[in-house]
Amino acid sequence: MTASPVRPTVPSTVRYTRGAALPAILQQRIAVLDGAMGTMIQRYKLTEADFRGARLVDHPKDLKGNNDLLVLTKPEVISEIHRQYLDAGADIIETNTFGTTSVAQEDYGLAHLAYEMNVAAARLAREACDAFSTPDKPRFAAGALGPTPRTASISPDVNDPGARNIDFDTLRAAYYEQAKGLLEGGVDLFLVETIFDTLNAKAAIFALDELMEDTGERLPVIISGTVTDASGRILSGQTVTAFWHSVRHARPLAIGLNCALGAALMRPYIEELSKAADDTAISCYPNAGLPNPMSDTGFDETPDVTGRLVGEFASAGFLNIAGGCCGTTPDHIRAIAQKVSSYQPRRWGSKMFSGLVTEDQ
Repeated sequence: MTASPVRPTVPSTVRYTRGAALPAILQQRIAVLDGAMGTMIQRYKLTEADFRGARLVDHPKDLKGNNDLLVLTKPEVISEIHRQYLDAGADIIETNTFGTTSVAQEDYGLAHLAYEMNVAAARLAREACDAFSTPDKPRFAAGALGPTPRTASISPDVNDPGARNIDFDTLRAAYYEQAKGLLEGGVDLFLVETIFDTLNAKAAIFALDELMEDTGERLPVIISGTVTDASGRILSGQTVTAFWHSVRHARPLAIGLNCALGAALMRPYIEELSKAADDTAISCYPNAGLPNPMSDTGFDETPDVTGRLVGEFASAGFLNIAGGCCGTTPDHIRAIAQKVSSYQPRRWGSKMFSGLVTEDQ
């Protein structure tokens, strides 16, 4: 057997201890991911007092806009949003933890609550999934790990290219704490998403491997990058093909793209990734077009437009997982679910099935 040029960072044969049914599902049909959490939270028109709750009445910093905090102060809102996406047909819902690292929460003076917030968010998603799961349609809670507001690869000072506002070890420790909380709360898989800096993503990947080695748990991992403009590159400079080769050592269940672009502009890049990553599944959850402050959601596309465009990706054979990012709502996800249900999932290397990763993948 010829050895792969990219060796895994995990044992050569791994059986998932959670989310084990997901790989087989992705071989059988296109799975549906949920849509935007922030877009839905805006509909509730919450006040500063809502974000603070009784617990943080005297906190010295403003908290309005810290959506992740709502898992503690307004959990009923987050649960209701999860249920709306599940009712729309989502197979996978994300925890409300995009910014729930100690690094991100430090901006609000709440780094000390990061772990508790992750546990609470995971439990809310777990409860919603359990309420909607059936033998024919299991639902999965994905622990969302966002990029943080810091970047390990790019200087924040135009006059000092070597300057950095964070280092790899600090990111790794923050991601480890986040993932540990998500694991305790009951997630089925991890989703490292909206990646604009590959080095940040590698810190998250390292932390996940470390956590799974420490706990003996092995969960599927999805990695999703963000092409920031028409250059076809993520912010730290890589094309989507280069990005894939930088993270493929993690042996993710799926690699994909999300955010920044609507489906129309994302198409060439998801097509490129679909061709490059021939040994893993592909996920895609674009924005609802371009920002539009006159729109109810803040974005251009109505559900039928987004559904049609993502359906075209499915028709072209690009997808295993489809969902929505900024500006998408349960109606968008319902439209996407209806469109992609007509198409077979993209085929990939057939080396991963029923939760088993084989040695020659």
